Amino acid sequence: MSVITVKSYVEYRQDAYWVAGTRISLDSIVYAFQKGLSPESIVNSFPLLTLEQVYGAIAFYLANRADIDAYLKAESAAFDTMPQPLQTADPALYNKLMAAKAARQQVES
Repeated sequence: MSVITVKSYVEYRQDAYWVAGTRISLDSIVYAFQKGLSPESIVNSFPLLTLEQVYGAIAFYLANRADIDAYLKAESAAFDTMPQPLQTADPALYNKLMAAKAARQQVES
């Protein structure tokens, strides 16, 4: 019998988590999973991924849920503090979008 090597489905590079060997972020998979999408549906959304990679990424997330949730929260906060081009180009539209985002977050809470 041959020895099976352990596969790694997620890697940390450039200060972010990625599906190993791809340019698809773990964030994308986790957010889709949190919205209730099945692994098969996630593969349909990301045709470059295999079902095995999606299950592997979800397993990684579930095994490290507290750390990845904290990472996602920090990434979201950093993004929210980043100046947005629309903020200076069209402040009225920017404010309307931010109000819609806040309303959506209240509904989700």
